[in-house]
Parts: sequence; C-alpha cells; structure tokens
Amino acid sequence: MGWRFVGGLVGLVLTSLALGARAAEPDLTRMSPAELVAFAKAMPKGGELHNHVSGAIFGETWLDWAAQDGLCVDIKALAFAPPCQPGDTLKPATAVAADETLRQAMLDSLSVRHSGFLDRSGHDQFFTAFQRFGLAGARRDGDALAEVLNGLARQNTFYLEAMIGAQSVAVRVAGAKAGWKGGDFAAQKAALTAAGLEALVPAAIAETDALEARTRAVMKCGTPGAAPGCQVTVRYLFSANRIIPPEQTFAQIQFAVALIAADKRWVGVQLVAPEDNPASIANYRLHMRMVDFLTEHGRKIPVALHAGEITAKYATPAELAYHVSDAVRVAGARRIGHGTDIAGEDGAEALAAEMAANGVLVEVNLSSNAAILEVAPKDHPYAWLRARGVAASLSTDDAGILRIDLSREYGRAVETGATYGDLKRSARNAIAFSFLSGVGLWDDPGVYRKPAKACAGEIGAAAPKPGACADLVALSDKAREQWRHEYLLKAFEAGWK
Repeated sequence: MGWRFVGGLVGLVLTSLALGARAAEPDLTRMSPAELVAFAKAMPKGGELHNHVSGAIFGETWLDWAAQDGLCVDIKALAFAPPCQPGDTLKPATAVAADETLRQAMLDSLSVRHSGFLDRSGHDQFFTAFQRFGLAGARRDGDALAEVLNGLARQNTFYLEAMIGAQSVAVRVAGAKAGWKGGDFAAQKAALTAAGLEALVPAAIAETDALEARTRAVMKCGTPGAAPGCQVTVRYLFSANRIIPPEQTFAQIQFAVALIAADKRWVGVQLVAPEDNPASIANYRLHMRMVDFLTEHGRKIPVALHAGEITAKYATPAELAYHVSDAVRVAGARRIGHGTDIAGEDGAEALAAEMAANGVLVEVNLSSNAAILEVAPKDHPYAWLRARGVAASLSTDDAGILRIDLSREYGRAVETGATYGDLKRSARNAIAFSFLSGVGLWDDPGVYRKPAKACAGEIGAAAPKPGACADLVALSDKAREQWRHEYLLKAFEAGWK
C-alpha cells in the first residue's frame, strides 16, 4: 500500500522508551505467562509474511458486518446467507446479538476455538469455515485489510505481505476458455494470451486502487484521527488456487506474473487451498512445474509456496517425502509456507543445508499447525530448522479463525525452545526475506552481523546521516522498512529493566 514511515513514530508504547545502554538478553523461560504476553506484544516484530486476509477476521466482526449489510444467518448450517425472508432456518443477522446461544454457536462455527465442534476435526472445521463466513466478506475487502493493518500496528509490527486475489473470476473464465493443452506449457501460455488474459491487468490494478482507497478511508488515513494501521506498509501476494482445474491454476499463475510486472504493490505469487485435497495431491508436481515455467524458476517474479502443510494423518508416506523439496528445487520457491513435515522428507538434512545456504525461508505458523494438523509447538520443526541455520519467521496464517495474533505466536515459540535472540531474528527475517524491492541494510540476512558498508555504525538511529546510507534508505523499500524496525528495536531493548 506504499504508506511511508516518517521518523519520530508517535502514538505507540515504544516511543516512551528512552534510548540507552542495552541490557542483558532476557530469559523468556523465566517469565510468567502474563509477562511473556506483554513482552511479546511490545516487541517490534518486523512484519508478517504469511497472512490470509479473509481468514484473519474474527467472528464478532463478521457478525457486525453481516448485520450492517442486511444478511441473514442460516441457523442450521451456522453460516451467513443472503438477505432473506426470516423462516424456520433463517434469521436476520441483526437478531443474532439478542440470541446469545446462537451468537456463541456462530462464533464457534467461524473459528476453531472449540475442538471437536459438531464432531469436526480441527482440519475440517478450519477449511470449511471459509464457506460459512464468505458471504459476509463479499463487499468488505478494504474493511478486512484495515482490520489486519490496525491489529499489526497495535502489536508494533509495520510490514505485511497479504495473500489476496484480483480479477479471480475473470482469470478463471479465461483459463476455462483456453482449455487444457495436455501439459504443453508454451501452448497453454499462448492460448491464455489469445483468450485475453493479460488484458485483465488494468482491471486488477483498478481493483487494487479501490481496495486501498477503501482501506485508507476506513482508517481515516491523512486525517488527525488516523488509525495506527495507516503506518503499516503492505504488499500483496497473488493467491493462485491449487484445487481448481489445471488450466485455471495455470491461468492464475500466468496472470500473477503479468500483474506483478505491471504494479509494484504486487510482489509475489502463492498457491493456496488445502495441500491434502485430492486435486492438490494429484496435481502437486504439475503445479511445481507450472510455477517453474511461468516464473522462470523464480527469477522473473518471487515465489512463496505453501508446502509441507501435511502429516501422516492427511497424506501418504509417498506424498510426505517430497513436497517441500519440489517447491524449492523444482518451482524455485524463495519461501516455504508451513513446511511442517520437512524433517520427514527424503534427504531432509541435505534439503535443510541447501535451504540455509541459498537463503530459503520457512514461514512458521505454530497455532495453525497445532489446530489443523495436531502438531504441538514442541513437536514442530521450528527448533530443528533453527539448529540447521534455516531462516524462519513466525506468522499467523489465519488469525481470526484461529483466534490468535502475531504476539501470541511469538510467545508460543518459547515452547519450542526459542530464545529472545531467535525471536529477534524472526522479526528481522520478516523484512530481510520479504519481497520488498531494493537492497537491504544487512549483507548477511538471517545472521545480522554484517551491516551494509554504507550504513555501518548508523543502524538504530532515528534517521540516517546525509550521504551514502541516506541514499541507500531513500532508494530501497526494503532498507527503509529495516531502518524503521531497527530504530524501534533499539528503543525496545533500551527499555529493559
């Protein structure tokens, strides 16, 4: 969204902390649960790289929006329905607030807060929740993004890569019109161009403009009453669907490449939908080859892929053997979303060494993996990745359905043995391994011992001195976000008792 940081950030807890000598690193294991919550919330967390905006909205907000928009609630399905004539199974959403039993049931239906709700597994409850709240979000894209940005700002986090789509229906129609060319990717690409796929780019840009205009209006950006989310910088990852027909998935990836080339707000491509869905499993290797072909192995546009979000409960040993490795080696992914089964893949140690050497980051979603896959933080590979030098960054995945926030994820990381140094690295990684344009402030991302020569000795100051460092920060979106984070981090650490 291109909102810029201006030195002297105000209105935040951190600005009251005086800069001073750095205290010893805190021992998080000695903190009480309440102390850890407060510490994690106050800590500057850099950014969030794995966030599905629609899944980030809490049920209470969906209920408010549904009531405002005149929707109904299907009390049998516990889902939103179009404006309706009230009947045996339909109630106006406005009536839900007066029926606490129904209200609580709806909140259960739109989240995973109660395990075994309606005898569903956490996996099934999570993935079907999108169908139940989807109608409430039909006209609320900008409102939803504002919710996410405000939530991050309240947690001292000021960068987001949001997973959304653009011109989704029109792109799928173009894919269907082109038809499947039997795996001839060159012919597939040509047929989609002939079907008018790239001609949809201006409409997608206009859609993005409208999204941002609504988001800024909701947050009152540029006014004295501006919400804290106005200070968060946002970029977009195009979400291609992995469970639709192959020609339509191909169309979405091809369209993402064209859109990213045309609009710098769009910075990368993702594949979304359940990785264990039969269509995802059947086409997994095909999808990896599609991404490789269309993105030129990630050289044309950056690639971040959901991979390894499976366990033996949802996939066979044969499938568990290669998903992350194919995403890295075949598709050219720079980032892996989840990677939960990575330690069980064939040649896992060699893969981890390769990822560490080549700077491939894993987006770690502890609460998500616990709720959906039943992998507790102590059993999560986050500690295994850290021990092997694989870059990682904590994220929420779908905070609203999971009823969490990013600060909670930082707190939960302590259950995996994470130290403050690990959390600090996660926060820095969220910017250093982002798809923001420009060079960064660090020559060794993931390690952070070698600042860029132009800025050596200056990182952590309120503003760079005139000269080479100021020029670097002015010309690089990534360096600019890192500069802000390092200043806030220094203030945070100076406030330790």
